[in-house]
Amino acid sequence: MKRLLITGAALTLLAVPTTAQAKPGETDRTNAAQECRAERGDSTATREAFAARYGTNANRRNAFGKCVSQRSRSEERQREEAEDNAAKQCKSERELDAEAFAAKYGTNANKRNAFGKCVSQQAREAKAGRDEADAEKIEARKSAARDCRTERTEMGREAFAQKYGTNANKRNAFGKCVSQGARS
Repeated sequence: MKRLLITGAALTLLAVPTTAQAKPGETDRTNAAQECRAERGDSTATREAFAARYGTNANRRNAFGKCVSQRSRSEERQREEAEDNAAKQCKSERELDAEAFAAKYGTNANKRNAFGKCVSQQAREAKAGRDEADAEKIEARKSAARDCRTERTEMGREAFAQKYGTNANKRNAFGKCVSQGARS
């Protein structure tokens, strides 16, 4: 009985580290959901702009799922590009002076982990820069949505639809206004 308990505890301890680590895809999805929540915002104007941008069905209730799906693919591409570019940068830096490279990035006794440490540091910095740019774009869209809602209220729905709408029924006016405002 005692042996069985010890064996069970040992197996549990061995299983925990493998399940506790998040896979890159899971992290990308989590980051994407956070970005979508930030973009959707709390005000009705930002929620309306969010639904107009991502919603594809008649009532646009699928907007959040579509946003997360789109952004998680984007997050994965950004992470992969950052790793590829980081590997190239580290390789060229290592070719210039291998000893200085090992001294700068290596952390173990023989400094043989320098390349991996360099790649992870460079990739992390590149990904952080892209995340910051994404946050700025989100804030620009939210600001544009608020401005468009104010403009629509001031000029009336009909005039607003005539000014910004491009399809037959002019129902895309709000989305087009937000898109123009976010770009400028």
